[in-house]
Amino acid sequence: MTMRHPLTLLAFALLPCFAHAVSDSTLLAAREAFRNNDSAQLASLGDGSGDRDPLAAWPGYWQARLALDNGDDNPSRAFISNGGNAFLRERLLNDWVQSLGKRGDWDGILRVAPALASEARDADSGCWLDVATLNRRQTVASAPDLWQNVRLSDGCARLLEEQAARGILAPAQTEARMRLLLAGNYLTVARRLAAAANLGERFFTPGGAEQQVQQLLTLGKNNPVAALERAAASEAMFSKAQSGFLYGQLALRSAQRLNMPQALDAFERADPQQLTEEQWEWWLRAALRQQDWARLEQLSRRLPETLAAKGAWQYWRARSLQALGRGNEATPLLIRISFEHNYYGLLAKEELGTTLEAPLSRSPTPPALQRQLLADPDIQHALALFELSLRSNKPEWREDGRRVWRWALRGRNDEQLLAAAEIALDRHLYDMAIYAAERTVRTHDFSLRFLTPYRDTTRRYASQLEIDEAWVYGLIRQESRFLNVARSGVGASGLMQLMPSTAKWVAGKMGMGSYQVNDVDTNIRLGTWYLRHVLDNLSSHPVLATAAYNAGPGRARGWQAAMPLEGAIYAETIPFSETRDYVQKVMANAVYYAGAFRQPGNTLKSRLGTIPAR
Repeated sequence: MTMRHPLTLLAFALLPCFAHAVSDSTLLAAREAFRNNDSAQLASLGDGSGDRDPLAAWPGYWQARLALDNGDDNPSRAFISNGGNAFLRERLLNDWVQSLGKRGDWDGILRVAPALASEARDADSGCWLDVATLNRRQTVASAPDLWQNVRLSDGCARLLEEQAARGILAPAQTEARMRLLLAGNYLTVARRLAAAANLGERFFTPGGAEQQVQQLLTLGKNNPVAALERAAASEAMFSKAQSGFLYGQLALRSAQRLNMPQALDAFERADPQQLTEEQWEWWLRAALRQQDWARLEQLSRRLPETLAAKGAWQYWRARSLQALGRGNEATPLLIRISFEHNYYGLLAKEELGTTLEAPLSRSPTPPALQRQLLADPDIQHALALFELSLRSNKPEWREDGRRVWRWALRGRNDEQLLAAAEIALDRHLYDMAIYAAERTVRTHDFSLRFLTPYRDTTRRYASQLEIDEAWVYGLIRQESRFLNVARSGVGASGLMQLMPSTAKWVAGKMGMGSYQVNDVDTNIRLGTWYLRHVLDNLSSHPVLATAAYNAGPGRARGWQAAMPLEGAIYAETIPFSETRDYVQKVMANAVYYAGAFRQPGNTLKSRLGTIPAR
């Protein structure tokens, strides 16, 4: 991999200067006034109209947002017609549609929504537009299939109710959704759906069959074995639909507890029409964990189209075909997946007998293209937000910068994306550089996708602890995208996302009296020590250690089987979706980094290896 730009450039040196620039204090005061619902204070700060500073429109946006909350559309109308900041105009249009939806102003939605291109609508706005269309025109061209998602936005929940009321949602799906809502204790939403679909009180009748289904599901949360025994004993009192739903839910809970024989038996008694995508996937995982290749192959042919198209299930279908002696059918599937630059693409390549060579890099993009992007108002807006966050030490501005950056790259071609990645890299915005580089379709630069900042520090501590540098980089990339001030929702900090308790424990073990967890050197030192620790305590297996780093050593150990298990099967059947995705991405990242570092014998399968018996 070709070394990229040195990391000593002055951050944001190429940002243009603006006349009439709005002051940091004005922006901070405006944000605080918005949070406090203080319209008068916001108005006193001005609305930024006519100012060329890319940040000047924020106070006006917040004024319009507060006015929408009070049912006043005029500030939004003025902001949109002013034709200023494109990101905030689109954001406000979505806000406006959602406000109109909550007010039941269908005509208003149909007037406003055409200003939003389909790709510019967020999910909630799209649902409100469908609701308005149904109420005024009685039909929609197509509506999203939402019945299995219990956590819906206001607009999408209302759309489902409209679909149920008009018979667009099949009765079986309406009833299945009712059961899902009740199982999740979403009682208010369930009652609204029942009223819309004219289902009466049968789902809420104490002692009724639907209530008994819910009681067995409650039991099954902690004891699926007992719940399944009671379900079988009580089956005569349930309808086929009730029984099919119940078995499907208990099968899911059994599978996520890795009781695969029990799960497979229950899935066979479930109603396929009431299975969610999550349940379908766990049915396949149950067969995979048992290495029941014939069943896995049969199930892969029954999958809903959206799931059948996923690289994961194309890969495992190919593996099942190979196991059944039908390699000629497996090869086309593997070839198709092998072009994907991800975990399953790497596995498919290796099944075809090829391995990853040194990842592609390319010459930097022409300076003229970078200058063109730097002159783009949307790119300027994102960079100005990042600079403001740096000056003010306010992480919320960085989050806004990330949103604007992602928005500004929408629809860009490969060359523009790579130029944007280089612009971000020059400013040490590593996460945004990776975001841009990952989105190329045909022209790729893996030196930008798999950056190596802090190389001297990382290599030093990895070498001292005798752990694979490529693996450490793969983990850091997944944890923080090399953002040293990253902080998770649960309080993990720094490049290696250390929890406060973990950092304190490791520092004590290392004899460090005081430390700053966000300091790059300290964070890598503490994180690599902990990674070595979990590796030593989990059979020296990097897959187990990676799972432990994310979910804890006890869980990683508990997910082992009673017999040795192929590493890819272990990873695929990790019950926590976050940890499953994490392990797969870290291990795939390590392959790309090892290729960049020219490490010999670098394959994903060798890294996944065999997980020893528990």
